[in-house]
Amino acid sequence: MLDRAGVTISAMELPRIEVADFGLGELERTGLQLLTYVNTDRYCAKELVLFPWQTCPEHRHPPVGEDPGKMETFRCRSGSVRLYTEGEPTSNALRLPAGSERYYTVFHELVLGPGDQYTIPPNTLHWFQAGADGAVVTEFSSTSRDALDLFTDPRIVRAPMVGGG
Repeated sequence: MLDRAGVTISAMELPRIEVADFGLGELERTGLQLLTYVNTDRYCAKELVLFPWQTCPEHRHPPVGEDPGKMETFRCRSGSVRLYTEGEPTSNALRLPAGSERYYTVFHELVLGPGDQYTIPPNTLHWFQAGADGAVVTEFSSTSRDALDLFTDPRIVRAPMVGGG
């Protein structure tokens, strides 16, 4: 999908692609694939890849100390992505992940196509879902602290778990 979107990644970056299923074990429906290019104490840049209708669950990036929380800009590279944020509900075409409906509470919809972008303020509840062809989205943000994200769904585990033997 990255190649089709015209995003070239190096051989060194390929093994750094993270597959996040959020501990739910339903990757095709809830999850995303991401490549972090850079994440410092000042800024972050990532590629987010979503399969058709794949959903990144509702969450927010809370304040950390004096930092107000992550502010992020999503720029759609290919496909389409439906971004849901706080505000007046506007969606008529919701496709909530079956069995997780109660964990989605914000429904102000913005549909981003190639070249469209939107900035999410810090500490704002949001979630997003790819359209029928999937999506590649570039994220530009302040420092990313993924392990501190607060998800509406209490079943979510953001940090990957390694099974013991």
